[in-house]
Amino acid sequence: MERAVLLLVCPDAPGIVADVAAWVAAVGGNIVDAGQTSDVEHGLFIQRVEFDHDSTAGALRASFGVVAARWDMRWQVRVPSRSATLAVLVSKEGHCLYDLLGRCATGDLPARVTTIVGNHADLAQAAERFGVPFHHLPVASRDASAAQESALTDALRDAQPDLIVLARYMRILPPAFTEEFGERTINIHHSFLPAFVGANAYRQAWERGVKLIGATAHYVTADLDQGPIIAQDVARASHADTPATLARRGRDLESLVLASAVRAHLEHRVVAYQGRTVVFE
Repeated sequence: MERAVLLLVCPDAPGIVADVAAWVAAVGGNIVDAGQTSDVEHGLFIQRVEFDHDSTAGALRASFGVVAARWDMRWQVRVPSRSATLAVLVSKEGHCLYDLLGRCATGDLPARVTTIVGNHADLAQAAERFGVPFHHLPVASRDASAAQESALTDALRDAQPDLIVLARYMRILPPAFTEEFGERTINIHHSFLPAFVGANAYRQAWERGVKLIGATAHYVTADLDQGPIIAQDVARASHADTPATLARRGRDLESLVLASAVRAHLEHRVVAYQGRTVVFE
């Protein structure tokens, strides 16, 4: 028996759960996990069904099309992979990259980092330590930006990763990138936006005496840092914190939140719709 995951969004109506369950039974499947919710504000039904089966993924998709048409569904049938491939984009800060590399190496994440791309060379050594190819694509001047973006796109097309992760990649991606890769690209940043921006956000936050710090992981869209949120977390700050301790605790949060978001995506537990997400446990 093989494992598959069905994710769906459709207008809410009676009978959907029964119809989906009947389809699983009809294809010889056995449901091992199911979660669902209704979004009353948007009048939508969202469901995740994980099941064992003895069909091919193609056959499942073909047969479910009939059910999907009946309920006007937006849907996906996913086959979980024990080793999905990740492309990681980085700049100078290495905490998220090292965390991802370690989690993949130890099996904590069901994935392999197969490509690392940096607009600075600072993290080439990290890639070498884990035996991952590193592509240094610098931006020497403003005029070189378009060439760098084209080279980045080519590198990702060659790598064909299952997921692209922006691990503190400090460049704005062009619309062409988000159109091609946005649905499978996850970004991480501190949760001070839009109040504190730039490279010294933690110092700015400390100067204002913030009492909470946090991190946000989200899918990438054409609107900067506005994509559907997958994971967030916060930690309390106090007068005893310094800019350095605040930044260190922020880095810890960013690593944990990013790993949580990547895991949820790889386990096909995320349904994005209407600019937001449902993340099934």
